[in-house]
Amino acid sequence: PMTRWLPFPSAAAALFAMWLLLNERVGAGVVLLGGVLALRAAQSLLTLELPKIRLRRPIAAAKLLLVVFREIVRSNNAVARIILGRKQRTSGFVRIPMDMRNPYGLAALACIITSTPGTLWVEYESAGNTILIHVLDLVDEEEWVRTIKNLYESRLMEIFE
Repeated sequence: PMTRWLPFPSAAAALFAMWLLLNERVGAGVVLLGGVLALRAAQSLLTLELPKIRLRRPIAAAKLLLVVFREIVRSNNAVARIILGRKQRTSGFVRIPMDMRNPYGLAALACIITSTPGTLWVEYESAGNTILIHVLDLVDEEEWVRTIKNLYESRLMEIFE
């Protein structure tokens, strides 16, 4: 069947498109090599044995995207003020206990935190189900815990669990 040699067609297509963009030309060799690499990379995803994804609430996902966009804009402004020297900063690390264990939800949270200027996902400790983040402008650790849990984790749990 088709799923045997092309188990993740969208991943293969995205990898192939990226290959062509990175090579900045379209020749027979580039297309052939890119196609082979994209197919093999997509097939290698089968070895990961990913759990089935179940997106329960697409409206909640759309709302989360709006929240993330708003927070990215707000954080860009805050980081710009820090960089332009208008505000002193104290950076630091915050350990946050998590209720969510869904791997897709945690991956989405890692992307959200890391794509928000001024914050970075550092590690996930599965034994204690905690994450460690770095904050460029750390004023109140408890505020960061509340922000991550209320703004992101609760919404991601609604979407993925």
